[in-house]
Amino acid sequence: MSKLAKFAEENGVKYFMVSYTDLFGGQRAKLVPASAIAAMEEDGAGFAGFATWLDLTPAHPDMLAVPDPDAVIQLPWKPDVAWVPADCVMEGEPVEQAPRNVLKKLIKEASEAGLRVKTGIEAEFFLLTPEGDKISDPFDTAEKPCYDQQAVMRRYDVIAEICDYMLDLGWGPYQNDHEDANGQFEMNWEFDDALVTADRHSFFKFMVKSVAEKHGLRATFMPKPIEGLTGNGCHAHISVWDMDGKTNAFAGDAGGQIGEVGLSEQGGFFLGGIMKHAEALAAITNPTVNSYKRINAPRTMSGATWAPNTVTWTGNNRTHMVRVPGAGRFELRLPDGAVNPYLLQAVIIAAGLSGINAKADPGKRWDIDMYAEGHTVTDAPKLPLNMLDAIRAFDADEGLKSALGTAFSASYIKMKHQEWNAFVSHFSAWEKDNTLDI
Repeated sequence: MSKLAKFAEENGVKYFMVSYTDLFGGQRAKLVPASAIAAMEEDGAGFAGFATWLDLTPAHPDMLAVPDPDAVIQLPWKPDVAWVPADCVMEGEPVEQAPRNVLKKLIKEASEAGLRVKTGIEAEFFLLTPEGDKISDPFDTAEKPCYDQQAVMRRYDVIAEICDYMLDLGWGPYQNDHEDANGQFEMNWEFDDALVTADRHSFFKFMVKSVAEKHGLRATFMPKPIEGLTGNGCHAHISVWDMDGKTNAFAGDAGGQIGEVGLSEQGGFFLGGIMKHAEALAAITNPTVNSYKRINAPRTMSGATWAPNTVTWTGNNRTHMVRVPGAGRFELRLPDGAVNPYLLQAVIIAAGLSGINAKADPGKRWDIDMYAEGHTVTDAPKLPLNMLDAIRAFDADEGLKSALGTAFSASYIKMKHQEWNAFVSHFSAWEKDNTLDI
């Protein structure tokens, strides 16, 4: 009996959602009855890859999504269904551009270097009306709504239901709060190996949207859904361990500005890779047109965007792109809610391994308030101003493209250029408002 067939028998599962994530972060699935899952586990479920956001044509053969039985998750809100992430294969070979395959390739490279990357993410989201045009709670109007206990309790039914499910799944959720924007929330769970975190991140987005819909609401991870309010970030906490997962390779005292914040020499090199590739990194971590309304935003209603716009790092200070909140780990504050869960982990590993291999220097540690004194930093690179700048920076970064895979990188750049061209050819109300009477 196959693993998934046995799982179905033991847990009362009638259907499996065999799921993969495309280049733009879209989650695609086929609903497979348990009676047919053994064949799918061996051969995969068939998809026409061109019909989703992958760089394929209608002439390509079937793309087969082969489910990973070790990552199956039973839907807590609909327990006769189980979700299982899949690896995309075509004619017996992995589809190089498929995001989960990209991540697994980099995890393998890290393991060959004796490193095990562990991460945790902070996925922020808004709860909106079903139409998506305004926040769902009309009483959530505070100028500084972060941690507002009344506001979080007005959405208790939604937040508690999601947290209960994470508890049941064994994810180790440990805190939930109302975030810095009206209508915005964040839920945290324990860090884990990069692939586990990516799968859980993917499922979390699916779960949050599903539970919100159940309650007559609409959840969005869009980077900047409401003008003037803080956007949705997806901060990533990163540490690297030895292969048995017991020794933190980032923890230590390397001396100097790195050692002062509790990082080892290797941790400093990994951080150096993140800093070195930051401008190109943005094409992955901030993948939409809307993303640049968040990282290059004017001051928000609450008083701060909580997003970086300059490539700088610091100790325990939230105004920089990277902060080191404690020994043995650091937080990358660049990614936003639109980031592809698998590509986020992949690009972190790719940049970090590049830094270790090159013994990259992360540069000067800045301990100033970047929001108030950022103008005094004149020699640090600026993050891209828009998606086109980010795509160009990524295209120019041969090292990062190679690390992620030339086939993936070429497809990603091609499709993101197509997305940008679709955006700039769109006629907006702003154009008429500002040009009609010229």
